[in-house]
Amino acid sequence: MTISTEPLSSVQLARFVAHGYLRMDAVVPQEMNDRAIEVLDAGIPAVPHGTPVDKAFPEGSFAHELLGLPAVAGALTSLVGPGPTVDHHAVHIREPQGGNAQPLHGDAIIDVRPDAFDIQLMYYPHEVTADMGGTLIVPGSHLRRTNESDTGRYQNLRGQARLTCPAGTVVLLHHGIWHGGRRNDASVPRYMFKIRFNPTVPQVRLWDTSDLTDPAVADELRTQFPWYEPATGRLEIYNRVALWRALTGDPSFDLDHWTTRVTNRPAIGSNA
Repeated sequence: MTISTEPLSSVQLARFVAHGYLRMDAVVPQEMNDRAIEVLDAGIPAVPHGTPVDKAFPEGSFAHELLGLPAVAGALTSLVGPGPTVDHHAVHIREPQGGNAQPLHGDAIIDVRPDAFDIQLMYYPHEVTADMGGTLIVPGSHLRRTNESDTGRYQNLRGQARLTCPAGTVVLLHHGIWHGGRRNDASVPRYMFKIRFNPTVPQVRLWDTSDLTDPAVADELRTQFPWYEPATGRLEIYNRVALWRALTGDPSFDLDHWTTRVTNRPAIGSNA
């Protein structure tokens, strides 16, 4: 089956590289949202790690329908490429007036890959209000290498974003972003369906690159966040440039000479 997709632009990709996530509000039709709670309550069968996505979620399944939505399919292909495998998936349900807030964490051990990343899809089938808690995200934290819950001692960071959203919202996260589910203080349960995808192709120019030279790309990559201190911000810019070089296949790309000066090694390749 051929799925019509809506690829991301270079500006959108750069925003993802800077922020560590892409939010698509109300992208899932209400008719699907109306069916989702029953589907999630029934459970979605587990699959072995590394199962091809078409085998994990065969045609006719709710998850297959979700991933086939043009905006979702286009964004996933732009980020992780065609034919990814499913690392794992889970249905998270927070009961009314219950549960503790998760410690702030990243969903990975220390990950040193400079040229690849996994994507986590989070789907919210109903409106998430402030009293329902939602998912806490720290924008721009995804390239700071930590080991899972190393950040769990931190209770709040300046600039953190607690996700409140309309029904049918899908969020795509870089696997390293710091996040945590908040407790649910509402009178109704909170649902979220999560899938982690592993790439099977090089993540190089998978999106619509027609705007690659748009100055807005560099503007997005220079984004600062409130929890950065000056030196911290420079480190994150450096990390973004390294990732952007890998994604575009352009080893000469830089912002304000940060990466060029650090990678300058004249002795490499010389006969001296």
